[in-house]
Amino acid sequence: MTAHANYSLRDEIRDYWSERAETFDLQVGHEIFSERERAAWHALITKHLGPGAGRASLDLACGTGVISHLMHDLGFVVTGLDWSEAMLAKARAKAQKRGADIRFIVRDAERTLEDKASYDVIVTRHLVWTLVDPKTAFAEWFSLLKPGGKLLVIDGDFVSRNWAMSLREVWEKLTAGKSRVLDSDASMARRHQSILARVYFSGGARAEEIARLLAEAGLEQPVVDWKLGAIHRAQARQMSWPKALERATQHRFAICATKPQ
Repeated sequence: MTAHANYSLRDEIRDYWSERAETFDLQVGHEIFSERERAAWHALITKHLGPGAGRASLDLACGTGVISHLMHDLGFVVTGLDWSEAMLAKARAKAQKRGADIRFIVRDAERTLEDKASYDVIVTRHLVWTLVDPKTAFAEWFSLLKPGGKLLVIDGDFVSRNWAMSLREVWEKLTAGKSRVLDSDASMARRHQSILARVYFSGGARAEEIARLLAEAGLEQPVVDWKLGAIHRAQARQMSWPKALERATQHRFAICATKPQ
């Protein structure tokens, strides 16, 4: 972490995720590890956004391109946007391997510099909880949508504690002797907590608050979808039981909202 006077929280967030890029796809919930999970994601996207049919889509904070590739599978013309070159290098390598024609660009999801009214749909997974200024970001996303276009936000409150989180922590302490925690992992965890304490949703991203802010930005009929069980059950097959239980009990959701015609 640099001490440069112009080094902002947004820079910290970019650099943190850039350093995570090398191992990002090893974690369940980032990359997809089964066709069952892939099918569940396809179903969720189609439910809210409909068929791709060559429509223009923007995957904000695309990371290594997981959602971008899901959108491409469904027939969308996809642009993946991320601020981390390291993440995009992974995304482009996947696209080259699959022969997928996906446009990946280095941009800030809160200030995209993309043309106004140029996208039929926008999708973002696990970005909103990291936003420094969601009101500005949502206004930006509203401007990028064509009239009648849809925004799909997939996110959650990963901060608020519940009994399942406490159980998972106890289980990890009891089994800590079976695995060694590296100093680098501990350092990254501290950086994550430091960043989390300073973002807008530092107390946890709650669906009701996000839906309210989306409506304030001009998007109509924000609909909260809590039915993500098919995705979580598929992911649980790749997790320890305490982590799977914690994920199943967290405040996770999808929100779909529409730009007026």
